[in-house]
Amino acid sequence: MPIRHIALAISVAAIYGLAFVAIRIGVEEIPPLLLTGYRYIFAAIPLVLFVPLPKIPWRWLIAFGLMQGAVMFGLLFMSIAAGLPAGLASVVVQMQVFFTIAFSAMLMSEKISPMQALGALTAFAGIFAIGVGRASVAPLLPFALCLASAAAWGVANMIAKAMPNTEPLPFVAWSSLVVPIPLFAVSAMVEGTTFGLPAHMPSWPVIGSIAFLAWPTTVYAFTAWVFLLRAHSAARVTPFALLIPVFGLSGGAIAFGERLQMLSIIGICLIFAGLAVNVFGEATHRRLRLIFGRPG
Repeated sequence: MPIRHIALAISVAAIYGLAFVAIRIGVEEIPPLLLTGYRYIFAAIPLVLFVPLPKIPWRWLIAFGLMQGAVMFGLLFMSIAAGLPAGLASVVVQMQVFFTIAFSAMLMSEKISPMQALGALTAFAGIFAIGVGRASVAPLLPFALCLASAAAWGVANMIAKAMPNTEPLPFVAWSSLVVPIPLFAVSAMVEGTTFGLPAHMPSWPVIGSIAFLAWPTTVYAFTAWVFLLRAHSAARVTPFALLIPVFGLSGGAIAFGERLQMLSIIGICLIFAGLAVNVFGEATHRRLRLIFGRPG
């Protein structure tokens, strides 16, 4: 990959990782579902005024927008609002990789390789360790919400795999447009908000967090990631996603002084190991077979 593309990939990972810090800043003043709606309404407007409607049926925009925007991010924002540390959330939500693999096997008859199975088992051992550790010191609901968010991300990935190819920027803009109204309605019912309105004028840090979630995270990072996947093989691009929790954990520690208990640290290491096996395992196994399988 050219240096500029490597820098682009690192910038995407940094933005996605630091988005967890922005979420925590936002949910300290604004209910999580309302905040999620703000993220998407400001991502969609004014973009939809300048980019064409994607040449795909509306059902794909609605299905992806609701699953990725309303369900996945709604649950994620709720988990952080309920007390899950931002850094830990950035790790747990990466379980979407293994939910995607499992859903692909169940719904699209894709085969799971031994390395993918090993990576998934290792990562789920990490999730178990984090769950045991959290159960001893805090309610499990925030952790469960984040894990459900990862599963919803896996479903959104299935929708993205099944739908026709389209340009990323128009797709982001128009799929974002379908998210706010359902979220504002649910927020009014369960969070007691006035439809789409905050209880008071948000502070400047919260306004900044909404802007960061709407434009760099939703528009720039997603579009750049799709560009990289089209320009290079997935094997070259996806390893950079391992940097997302690094930025998330670092940002949480610096911004909020988040500290993790030992079982959570062990669980995080196991999840990282599982992700690494999933990304690098097949290629490493092939190289080892070439090295040790050659006749002496």
